[in-house]
Amino acid sequence: MNLDEKQLNYEYIYKGKIINMRRDTALLPNGKTALREIVEHPGGVCVAALTDNDEVLFVKQFRYPYFESILEIPAGKRDSKDESPIDCGIRELKEETGAVAQNIFPLGELYPTPGYCDEIIWMFGATNLSFGEQDPDDDEFLTVEKIPLKKAVEMILSGEIKDAKTQVAILKLNHLKENGKI
Repeated sequence: MNLDEKQLNYEYIYKGKIINMRRDTALLPNGKTALREIVEHPGGVCVAALTDNDEVLFVKQFRYPYFESILEIPAGKRDSKDESPIDCGIRELKEETGAVAQNIFPLGELYPTPGYCDEIIWMFGATNLSFGEQDPDDDEFLTVEKIPLKKAVEMILSGEIKDAKTQVAILKLNHLKENGKI
């Protein structure tokens, strides 16, 4: 069965600093049409950085949509669709935690909300860390925490860590660690 839909036309509803929103008319596999609302996003990265003591670097920051402070791994959006994900990951890790990794490796891609958003989050692992000064963005206020990898997995499984990209990246990092691949 053909599942593909074809974009017939589109209209931008909003263009902003972080996202654009558009309304598409799509041709469905059965020949009918449907409206699709799409959020365009340049994509982002997250980095599960592991210290020599098997601690994961976390940042805690206030997330306005939820009106709460959230514990998550260092992450951020690409400056443009042209910025390579790995360069963005290296930059975000340094800015948010002051860490520089000698070894950074891919953990895969994550589609956080495929029903209406084209965002891709590229996940990376990082090891062999050295530390310098943080350099967060002017509107970014965060604290850095180190949590043992095993404890972080427990926090994910108990529901204490709610951020999806953090959950997936840490579980993948833990799998690699348990299987001797890092």
